[in-house]
Amino acid sequence: MNEVWKKPPISLEAYQAMVGHEVGVSSWHMVDQERINVYADVIEDHQFIHVDPERAKRETAFGSTIAHGFLTMSLMSIMSYEVMPVIEGTTMGVNYGFDKLRFISPVRAGRRVRGRFTLMEAKLRKPSELQSRTNVTVEIEGEEKPALVADWIGLIYFS
Repeated sequence: MNEVWKKPPISLEAYQAMVGHEVGVSSWHMVDQERINVYADVIEDHQFIHVDPERAKRETAFGSTIAHGFLTMSLMSIMSYEVMPVIEGTTMGVNYGFDKLRFISPVRAGRRVRGRFTLMEAKLRKPSELQSRTNVTVEIEGEEKPALVADWIGLIYFS
């Protein structure tokens, strides 16, 4: 079970009061070569810039292999579980998409990333369905520029 479901839930009103504010920052998550290789196997993308450290060092400006952008994006899920609160009565949450997603800087193998979450919108679409939009910046430890920035839309359903 994800840790998010172990947190005490908050009211819908308390959640909506967070709009316009940073909700929190996740812990650091390692993006090592093993994680990159496993992800490459899952999505069947074995481009050398991801899976061949020697060639990537020789032939790219990155100096090492880099994570797939979508791998970095996918880590936003675990980061959000650490940061975003559960609303009382929630039965499930689903991804609805992105208004914006930009990959700003590559994540080199062996680096750590974390997510910074700001709730931008939380509006009821139906009495049992909330649409939220969260601005997420995935930071790379020790680097000035982030790995990515996104406006992430989710739907939260209530019983």
